[in-house]
Amino acid sequence: MIVKISVRNLVEFVLRRGDLQPGSIGASRALEGIKAHQYIQKIGGSDYVPEVSLSYSYPNLEHPSSYKSNICESLTLEVNGRADGIIIKETTSCIDEIKTTSLDLDLIDESFNDLYWAQAQCYAFMYASQEGLEEMETQLTYVQLDTNQIKRFSRKFTLIELNEFFINLVEEYLVWAYRLQEWIVKRDESIRTIQFPFGTYRPGQRELAVAVYQTIKQTQKLFVQAPTGIGKTIGTLFPALKAVAEGHTKQIFYLTAKTITRTVAEKALLDLDTQGLKVKRLTLTAKSKICFLPEESCLPEDCRFARGYYDRLRVAVDEMFNEDAWTRQTVENHARRHSICPFEFSLELANWADVVICDYNYVFDPRVYLKHLFLEGGEYTFLIDEAHNLVDRARDMFSAELGKESWLSLKRKTKDDNKRLTKSLTKVNSALVNEKKDCTETTGNGESVQKESPNGLIQALRNFIKEAEYFLKTNDQPYSWQEQLLDHYFQALSFTRTADSYDERYITYKYLTRDDFQIKLFCLDPAMRLMEALGRGRSAVLFSATLSPMDYFMNILGGEETSYKLKLASPFPAENLCLLVNDRISTKYKQRNSTYDQVAEAIQALVLTRMGNYFAFFSSYHYMKEVYSRFRELEPRVEVICQFSDMEEEERETFLKRFSQNPKQTLVGFVLLGGIFGEGIDLIGDRLSGAIVVGVGLPQVCMEREVIRTYFEASCQLGFEFAYMYPGMNKVLQAVGRVIRTEKDRGVVLLIDERFSKTAYKRLFPEEWKSITFCRTCDSIVSSAERFWTVKNL
Repeated sequence: MIVKISVRNLVEFVLRRGDLQPGSIGASRALEGIKAHQYIQKIGGSDYVPEVSLSYSYPNLEHPSSYKSNICESLTLEVNGRADGIIIKETTSCIDEIKTTSLDLDLIDESFNDLYWAQAQCYAFMYASQEGLEEMETQLTYVQLDTNQIKRFSRKFTLIELNEFFINLVEEYLVWAYRLQEWIVKRDESIRTIQFPFGTYRPGQRELAVAVYQTIKQTQKLFVQAPTGIGKTIGTLFPALKAVAEGHTKQIFYLTAKTITRTVAEKALLDLDTQGLKVKRLTLTAKSKICFLPEESCLPEDCRFARGYYDRLRVAVDEMFNEDAWTRQTVENHARRHSICPFEFSLELANWADVVICDYNYVFDPRVYLKHLFLEGGEYTFLIDEAHNLVDRARDMFSAELGKESWLSLKRKTKDDNKRLTKSLTKVNSALVNEKKDCTETTGNGESVQKESPNGLIQALRNFIKEAEYFLKTNDQPYSWQEQLLDHYFQALSFTRTADSYDERYITYKYLTRDDFQIKLFCLDPAMRLMEALGRGRSAVLFSATLSPMDYFMNILGGEETSYKLKLASPFPAENLCLLVNDRISTKYKQRNSTYDQVAEAIQALVLTRMGNYFAFFSSYHYMKEVYSRFRELEPRVEVICQFSDMEEEERETFLKRFSQNPKQTLVGFVLLGGIFGEGIDLIGDRLSGAIVVGVGLPQVCMEREVIRTYFEASCQLGFEFAYMYPGMNKVLQAVGRVIRTEKDRGVVLLIDERFSKTAYKRLFPEEWKSITFCRTCDSIVSSAERFWTVKNL
């Protein structure tokens, strides 16, 4: 059996030691790094051969003396890599390993990073073995990104020395590789034998499973609209696992937007466990939730779980591999036992998990995506749940924003402690002052939009990054402002890296708030960057109950002409849903003040027809609270609860527990359309009897929405639809989908807004909304709802 590994991964796995440093300090900037590599390669002259691919298989039949042990006779380790350059000399040859950095080169000496030397030695051994050389030179070339300064170090090795070094590396890794291969054989055997866990497929579910398997097999993308009840989670995971066993993909990433959908994916895998499934499955938890020392910085001098992290990591990974379910609790338990950072430990485990359940940002967000996995691409399959949420999430992930006042605050705090930092912060603050002045003088209303990147600010931020890195690398004295410095360092990195991708799909949005000035590099159209991110894997399945219009979602979520699409019908009888529309009430912003009482009366009319639990969805907190207060006065016999902002997870659970089975009193929950109770909520049977949706869910008119509208109006003449209508109706469809969750559920839905009778909106209604009753008075709402419930009782 052949096991493949890159030179970098081999070296890091076996040799990495020491402290865990906050990510990205001193790291290369991607675009500038590529240019620096190309520059060094270009000036190398005729004897310089750039980008040389090298490979070595161990054990090597041509060099039987390389055998060191019989520990893994059944395995061949294929080590692959690409040397940045090889310098052909008269007496010998030299491996040139190029490293770009934003650190001052004075901070870098020959022993700066032993892993770099180890990579160079691996390439030197592979090349010497290939060319039959007895001696090799290795060279580390450091390039400072801001100054283009170069610093070089070199070492010589004999083939005997290189051979011993390389063989020791691979022998140590082979012990782990053998354990992995034993597991893969066991895993694949279990996958091949498992059956679909529910005996029979629901209508449409088998079609979904077949489409997912073929998509993975054919290295494609699939966009799926699969209504509630089909069983999308198991319908995508089951065929993806089968594809793993057949060698069509190596790892599955199940991506979600919310915690509750991650729980559903975990439950689906537990159901497969009953069939004998054996997979290593990891759930990634946000750093803010899993951190052991949230009050401390992530610097090793402050956090004992970062200090010596890599010295203890290997043992922790070995021990964790005895478990199959790598849940938050399991990760935390093992991290505490070995005194390592639980968040970084979970990211390391992502290398070895068969299924990773996580938030979108671990694949898409350029600030936090799993670079150690995705930087060079791989045999990954992305299953993207509730993909409609990815549109706005992607805009956020590919945008970056700064506020002026916090930079001024940091400048004042550092003034007496570090002149170099203060000078760089002064330049950032001055650049922000100029941007603020331009904003106020250009428009006069405290908002402005420009198509150009703020180059002066970006240059000031890059200078600050350099000085911050110098401080973080050389300082050994604690300061009260150090954590704030680290936060602003990462802000600056995010802003400058977003600027590297700035093109016609971006605008610079500047605006004044009550207390601050903000500047934002705003991504209008995330399609290209999503396409790039999806390209890091082999295949992708994007699915949702509300992926309509399909062409809109394929356009904006990185679909291509060759991408597949699938629309499935609802598995539930259409007559189980009583759909009523009151199109005599306008919920447009200018009319809302005059409609509070009308909406309260319409809600009363519906909920009094049958005792039960109901949701009333609103597009704004203010509108919701106004109707809520009127409804309480109007109908004291009904119990009412109201969602409030920033609800914690326990508060959400408490809220949902109020929606109990066999209710003894009617309950109406006033909630936000598109909010935490607008999707991903399973209230089965009489836990939810109906829903009232007030309005068509249009996002609030603001500068950002207006520039999105302008952009898409110019590009495809669908500006209003892309910016407002499609996102709004998506929220409506999700809210309606809360009512019918199983084939036995029946319920009523009342849509309130005059626009629901307009052709443009009716075109977006799903096919299963076959029978709609227009109820333009409270009496007609009562009679229609009573007729529906009476039919049930016959």
